[in-house]
Amino acid sequence: MTTAHHHTSTSVFALPEHLSAKADPDLVAGDDAHFAAVSGALDRRLAEDGRRLDALRRQPRGSGEYALERDAGIRRLSSRLLLLQRFGLDLVLGRMVSGDGSGTTVYVGRTGLTDGDGHHLLIDWRSPAAEPFFAATHAHPLGLASRRRYRWSRGCITDYWDELFTTARLSGGPQARAALDDQSAFIASLGAHRTPRMQDVLGTLQADQDAIIRAGSGGALVVDGGPGTGKTVVALHRTAHLLYADERLRRHRGGVLVVGPHEPYLAYVADVLPSLGEDGVLTTTVRGLLPEGATVPAEVDPRVADLKARRDLVDAVEPAVRLYEEPPSDALLVETPWGEVWLSPEDWAEAFDAPDSGTPHNEARQDVWTALLQILAEGHSAATDPDAAVDEEDGGPATELLYRSFEANRELRAAFARAWPVLRAEEIVGDLFTVPAYVSRCAPALEPSEVRSLQRADPQAWTLSDLPILDAARRRIGDPHTASKRRARDQAHERNQAALDRVIDELVAADDSDLQLMTSLRTEDIRDQLVVDDDLPAADRDPLAGPFGHIVVDEAQELTDAEWRMLLDRCPSRSLTIVGDRAQARRGFTESWRQRLERVGVGPVEIATLSINYRTPEEVMAEAAPVIRAEVPDARVPTSVRASGIAVHHGTVDELDEVLDAWLEEHDQGEGTAVVISADGTAAAGPVRGRVRSLTPALAKGLEFDLVILVDPQDFGPGIEGAVDRYVAMSRATRQLVILED
Repeated sequence: MTTAHHHTSTSVFALPEHLSAKADPDLVAGDDAHFAAVSGALDRRLAEDGRRLDALRRQPRGSGEYALERDAGIRRLSSRLLLLQRFGLDLVLGRMVSGDGSGTTVYVGRTGLTDGDGHHLLIDWRSPAAEPFFAATHAHPLGLASRRRYRWSRGCITDYWDELFTTARLSGGPQARAALDDQSAFIASLGAHRTPRMQDVLGTLQADQDAIIRAGSGGALVVDGGPGTGKTVVALHRTAHLLYADERLRRHRGGVLVVGPHEPYLAYVADVLPSLGEDGVLTTTVRGLLPEGATVPAEVDPRVADLKARRDLVDAVEPAVRLYEEPPSDALLVETPWGEVWLSPEDWAEAFDAPDSGTPHNEARQDVWTALLQILAEGHSAATDPDAAVDEEDGGPATELLYRSFEANRELRAAFARAWPVLRAEEIVGDLFTVPAYVSRCAPALEPSEVRSLQRADPQAWTLSDLPILDAARRRIGDPHTASKRRARDQAHERNQAALDRVIDELVAADDSDLQLMTSLRTEDIRDQLVVDDDLPAADRDPLAGPFGHIVVDEAQELTDAEWRMLLDRCPSRSLTIVGDRAQARRGFTESWRQRLERVGVGPVEIATLSINYRTPEEVMAEAAPVIRAEVPDARVPTSVRASGIAVHHGTVDELDEVLDAWLEEHDQGEGTAVVISADGTAAAGPVRGRVRSLTPALAKGLEFDLVILVDPQDFGPGIEGAVDRYVAMSRATRQLVILED
């Protein structure tokens, strides 16, 4: 295609011939001059950030707050460098002109950028100053006279469009010469070919979407919307905005977790946050929160699955563990070389109350043991001459000797092991599925028939429905190897202390100055700063265990009450972005969002509704709407803003290869994506065709494709689940839908 370039050789405008009028110097000269300044500033920023990053990496890691700040600095600089290197001038999203008569022009970018004198060349899209660029409408221009947005391709502007909010003349040229095609350009962008990865929407962000993105992080925000409303991409943009604007998250005092419905979804959205300047966000599925999730099958019996979806069994974990934390009711006589001391039931109870609330069982064990030793030592002192407890010369033990005697006492250690045993989460949960009396006691609300249905031969034959119960048990019980790991770290720390003492002694001995400055190294504050424990055994911390400062949950209508518990345990702040559509719930969703979320422990709850379908053509939605309304009469089916001009094609399964081959031939330049959706996800098995995937309805959720082919949709099943699967599958199409049936 021939292009019309601006007469300046350095212009970044490469407009198609039919847009040659937009290449008029009066319209683009100001942009070209600004882009030249941005280009020079980018080169300087890349060099400066590269030097700063190298300097940070050369610094010793240290410990404590210093180490956290150093690591945070490295993450910030690395993310920004990746962003600058990835986009170059494409960083520039657009510009806005003030309506106050000054003609002040402000350029908005993916990140902020200043020139050598500190003047702003770009303001970060997430900053308050950039909000009018996204939020201004003709009804509420927010002080703008005009707005221009760019479309980039390979470092060049291939289109741009202007919106005027005032009838006044603009500094960039007469109003009549502005590119007043904002709606047509926006609609064209919606119909563009899809790629294997979701793209960010900063270039076409709408005011209603921006309002959600900039909403505060206190409590839970539900982004409710039907297919194609952009709720997922809005939630991801909101995540990037929170990481920029929220002090808790910006200072890495609480990370962000994104929870999606399945692995293909995570791969699809993987590029969005890095393109917005954030690449340190963890993403997973509910399955992915536990190692077992990668391989466990679904629960075979739907009645058992429904039972485990409730909170009863998750809540049963606490009383199940509490049975192993009941203090003995009998006194224990503990003998020492210096006399005997009784450990009464009251003493046991006092020791068992020592751990802080919320301390996992296995970690609390050391606290209980320490409290027991202290109680015994105090009891021994009270039963003998008080002076003897601290005076070895009078025949009594020193405190250290007394403690060692207690720790070596086999009867005491055996009694403690019985009273507060080391537990394993897998065994506790397994017992719930094999010992009816145990689960009946811990979950008294269960009916006898429900208790019987939970029993199984292999106590640890985990299923997907077991994951929330297993997760709750692991959080409550903790690592069974806590004690040995603590001993290993303590021993390594003692070795480091001894080595430091030797070094300090040598330095002090070699210091022949009058001031003897080296003796200051023996002061406690300085010694603490000198201790380096980088060689200590690393703590085996699960990065997905939390706590997180904010969690984004997509396809949230599918979560069970038990699965919500998994997420809320990881987010004590209850700061959540919840994305979903009640009409797309495969198990049905008869409550309101507020009722469901408040019942599972989420609150306060705010709800933002998106009702415009930007993705799915009206031809497709005209067929999809009756499918879901047949089962969910009050389903909120969003209104499509465009038509593709391609009618939905109905045919037979025999046409599958013909349809695919024709589409691939028509799109032989590598543009677009297609999917074949069938009940088992294998309808397109065979020779691999480029850009064509084969998925089940559940694995297609959250994705989008130019061409969607449904094979035997009647096989998706009856009732609400089948209707939802058909509705979801149909609404994945951005251009064309084909339905093939026997």
